Amino acid sequence: MRILITNDDGISAPGLKILDRIAHELAGPDGEVWTVAPAFEQSGVGHCISYTHPMMVSELAPRRFATEGSPADCVMVAVHDVMKDDPPDLVLSGVNRGNNSAENTLYSGTIGGAMEAALQGCPAIALSQYYGPANRDLTDPFEASAQHGADVVRRILTNTPTETGGYSLFYNVNFPPVAGADVRGIRLATQGRRPGTVFSTEPHLSPSGRRFLWIKGGNQQVGTEAGSDAAVNLDGYISVTPMRADLTAHDVMTTLDGINT
Repeated sequence: MRILITNDDGISAPGLKILDRIAHELAGPDGEVWTVAPAFEQSGVGHCISYTHPMMVSELAPRRFATEGSPADCVMVAVHDVMKDDPPDLVLSGVNRGNNSAENTLYSGTIGGAMEAALQGCPAIALSQYYGPANRDLTDPFEASAQHGADVVRRILTNTPTETGGYSLFYNVNFPPVAGADVRGIRLATQGRRPGTVFSTEPHLSPSGRRFLWIKGGNQQVGTEAGSDAAVNLDGYISVTPMRADLTAHDVMTTLDGINT
């Protein structure tokens, strides 16, 4: 198996090292693991692509490349340039430092990388490590993802249905904010919404008196509705959420019939 790994925390991020180990375990001795990741942090860029300017791609080592672009750019670099003669069998994006459950999904560059892979016709899984009081001070806060990552990916690949046409499936996996031994299992989960939790801005003054705004996240320890991603994560379970790039609100298509003329 030829596996491409990418992320949005940057090519030197500790979560990418965890993902590299997961990928090598999955690829086996006869497989290959390729890395194409951003040269610097790209958190929060979503599915952004570098459409209006070129980007530099640097080969750091055999099968290891850094780009000046986003995670989605990295996938395109891999599929159409550095791996163009033999594209990846699987794309893994992560392991993100922090969860990409609930509303975080919409902003995530980690998700953007997996989504782009699906659009390019590659099976893809995004992996993120929830942080919380039970794991943030561990020697390895990524313990849950390191211990359970390969098993989750295998289960997804084994159970993914065969598809023809339309927008391909990709998967959003979030590991709970607990030690590896305290993970309670795996749960299929919908994307949730943390009540009253939104991204916002916070003003600060620089030493020169200039006013700047920082983007500020909401409380990540707020649960979502029962059975959805953040709810099962905070209950100690790994969440697996199947997704597509189709943003159509299918549930209201018939309700809005009156719009048609």
